Amino acid sequence: MPDLLLELLSEEIPARMQARAEADLLQALVDGLTSEGLVPAASRSQSGPRRLCVILEGLSARSEDKIEERKGPKVGAPEAAIQGFLRGAGLKDISEAETRADPKKGEVYVATRTLPGQDTTEILAKLIPEIVRKFHWPKSMRTGRGSLRWVRPLKRILCLFDGAVVPFDIEGIASSDLTEGHRVHGRGPYQVCGVQDYVGQLSGPGHVMLDRDARREVILSRAHEVCAASGLELVEDEGLLQELVGLAEWPQVILGQMDPAFLDLPDEVVRLSMRVHQKYFATRDPALGRLAPHFVVVANLAARDQGAQIAAGNARVLSARLEDARFFWDNDRRAGLEAMVPKLGNIDYKQGLGTIADKVARVVTLSGALAEATGADPEVARRAAHLAKADLVSEMVYEFPELQGVMGRYYAQAAGEPSAIADAIADHYRPQGPSDSVPQDPVAITVALADKLDTLVGFWAIGEKPTGSKDPFALRRAALGVVRILLETKVRLNLRACFYQHGETLGQTGDPDDLLAFFIERLKQYLRDQGQPHDLLDAVFALGDDDLVLMVKRVEALSAFLSSEDGANLLAGFKRAANILKAEEKKGWTSGREVDVTLISNGPKPEQDLFAAITEAETVLAGALDEELFDRAMSALSCLRGPVDAFFENVVVNDDDALTRANRLALLDQLRRAMGRVADFDLISG
Repeated sequence: MPDLLLELLSEEIPARMQARAEADLLQALVDGLTSEGLVPAASRSQSGPRRLCVILEGLSARSEDKIEERKGPKVGAPEAAIQGFLRGAGLKDISEAETRADPKKGEVYVATRTLPGQDTTEILAKLIPEIVRKFHWPKSMRTGRGSLRWVRPLKRILCLFDGAVVPFDIEGIASSDLTEGHRVHGRGPYQVCGVQDYVGQLSGPGHVMLDRDARREVILSRAHEVCAASGLELVEDEGLLQELVGLAEWPQVILGQMDPAFLDLPDEVVRLSMRVHQKYFATRDPALGRLAPHFVVVANLAARDQGAQIAAGNARVLSARLEDARFFWDNDRRAGLEAMVPKLGNIDYKQGLGTIADKVARVVTLSGALAEATGADPEVARRAAHLAKADLVSEMVYEFPELQGVMGRYYAQAAGEPSAIADAIADHYRPQGPSDSVPQDPVAITVALADKLDTLVGFWAIGEKPTGSKDPFALRRAALGVVRILLETKVRLNLRACFYQHGETLGQTGDPDDLLAFFIERLKQYLRDQGQPHDLLDAVFALGDDDLVLMVKRVEALSAFLSSEDGANLLAGFKRAANILKAEEKKGWTSGREVDVTLISNGPKPEQDLFAAITEAETVLAGALDEELFDRAMSALSCLRGPVDAFFENVVVNDDDALTRANRLALLDQLRRAMGRVADFDLISG
């Protein structure tokens, strides 16, 4: 069966957009053809710096005929309705229609006609221009030729079906059987007659490696090889590797050498200069365990001198970058971190929340208040908070924003600050994502919590909350960071009180309960990501808890209990009792009535046993919950399972005697209230 080959050749496509664009183009083509009844046997896509390519194998040469039915008026309808039906269906006489039974209308007319299939070439000639014109890029531009918006100017369109050109035109660019290779090593153009010829000519004389995975493997393996040949280790960087895959069609890996004198700069500065500005990999000396004065560059052409001139040119550019970095480094250390703090007052933080200096002042206060809970020295925590944002006005962070906090640590160390303060400056931004670890030192934990809580309470106070999928200030990430820090370090905080107190510092509290609910949603997300139970949170949250560590302990114990036979059966018994009580409450019965012990003592044994079990469970629960021994609390609940089952099997709640009936309702109410001390079982499905 015939194959389709489509290539869109343009000026350089940003590396970050290529993989998504090739997937979107493939999906659009497959969806469009499928809607016409044309389903490929196999499909694949490729992308590179200058091209998007889609290959669909095993397409039919023609779409199948379609049978179209049009339902008309009922038999005996007015002549005007029948004539309108005939015109719409393309019939000359009503005798050409058939009649069918309709369950609502009775006998109705139905017109059936066959729509002949189309040549696949005709379908493609119409479909592809529509896809290209509607194609979405994160950023696009328009050339002077027409209204088409594309990521970069579109140069060629190669489109072959069954070896023949599919004829169409987009903004003056006619489809053809021509492609281009590498700009330097094999530009072409090349005339191709099919998929194999296309791949062969580009990978051969065209010097283009089409497959992204193949380019990735070549870059990574050759980088390791050139490092190993010089006794070095490659400092791997997956993000940089993926970017380089999108920058080089014919990747050539070269080892370069830099001035060793620059290694007295912080490693992070050297690596970032290489990565951000030059797209180089750093290398490591395995014997010394530190960066080596070499780098790995990926060129897009094969040089006759094995890359010696390329390496030398790149070394000169890197030296210029590192000279700038050394200038910033020396200036910042000369100024000192403390001298940078007043300059934070010149940077606006957020309208309604003042400047960065205002935020720092609040974080200092909150750090002191949180120190007792985190186990940090309050004075040390306040000092760390005071300096935490100072490096934002440093020359180095102005050049490399990614180094905020990192440079603050170096400058604090240079000023003789204790290691706890220096580390807290670097770590208070963590965690910055799901793969980032949380701070572990008490001072760093304190400042990290204070910084994130100030952000959240502040934005809630001024009414700037996330809406739907929009979260421009990353408040969800900040809340999830607080959740992770509290749970992973076991720090105990009463969040609601913390929100109120810090809101008073701001002069406005916002809605603490709404903010707490926001945290609970993040807690659910965290538990879900950890593979832990999260659906029981609402039942625990209903008790009014706002200590996340305590809530998770309750949830874990409750989950283990409900997964047992005793727990599942007791939940069923609770639901039965709760339903009886809810029905009575609708009739005016009220909760909270005391059980008449005398009536119980004269009642059947299952009733007496349930009362005794509830009384015993209440005693155990009181101590277990106060001491946070939730396993013991669940054990107390499990002892209720048998008496509850026996009660419902042998005792009639709706007794004819009004006093007996009321007392048994009070007994079930006592059961509900006892279990309600552990969680709101009404909110648990099952």
